Amino acid sequence: MAARPRTLPAAIAPVLVGTAAAVEWFGSLPRLGAFLAALVGSIFIQIGTNLANDYSDARRGADTADRLGPVRVTSAGLVTPRRVLNATWIAFGIAIACGIYLATVAGIVILIVGAFSIAAGVLYTGGPRPYGYAGLGELFVFLFFGLVAVNGSYYVQLEDLDALPLGLSIAIGFLSTAILVVNNVRDLETDRRAGKMTLAVRTGRHNAVVLYRMLVLGAFVVLPITLAGAGSSPLPLIGLLALPMAIGPMRAMTNRTDGPSLNGALAGTGALLAVFSLLVSAGLLLAA
Repeated sequence: MAARPRTLPAAIAPVLVGTAAAVEWFGSLPRLGAFLAALVGSIFIQIGTNLANDYSDARRGADTADRLGPVRVTSAGLVTPRRVLNATWIAFGIAIACGIYLATVAGIVILIVGAFSIAAGVLYTGGPRPYGYAGLGELFVFLFFGLVAVNGSYYVQLEDLDALPLGLSIAIGFLSTAILVVNNVRDLETDRRAGKMTLAVRTGRHNAVVLYRMLVLGAFVVLPITLAGAGSSPLPLIGLLALPMAIGPMRAMTNRTDGPSLNGALAGTGALLAVFSLLVSAGLLLAA
């Protein structure tokens, strides 16, 4: 429950897309070990972040009994805070091990990027001035689960950067950020009472929903622009087939305020990201 498996598409999608972009350019997978290490590392950074969030929000009183989201194990007393904290560092420890391997393959810069990613995960709701409480969560998700993760996955394969992974990282970043927007819209009232000034709290529900729509639709606009600008094959345009999956979550975000509906929108946005990334990756592999 604390690992929040519904959020894991945000960790898996950028690695798949970034690696597939490298395969499209190279013609085959340059480094299988680097792909596996990047995938495992990304997953455990996400899990560690979720565990750290569970622990820190409970300590700050942000997770209360009246929240609309799924049960948080620390605040509910299902797991002791120390055990959640220990699990957090185990998850990050696995990610660090993957980063050390990637550094031997692609250079020390990857280890530095990984260290910043872990720090961002811890400081989201932890530390003296958590940025998640200051309305900066969406910006950091876009940066680390979009730009950094996609381009980093491409870099560990080819030790280079290009326009194709850059554009794709924007699309993936938009959808990953949309997941957090749903979460923050759902928790808007309880966050406000707890003093957690997320972007949704700061801008209001209406503006947050507008942002959600722009992020989701923006991903589907960026995809063809990226492929055309990078001179890539049109095959990854099959990612546009995922667009109908956005209808349900958008309707829920616009018309519903109850927990079950917004939890469904959260799961639906995660599924949208997963299918979009799988289709784009498949198109890139077919074009290789």
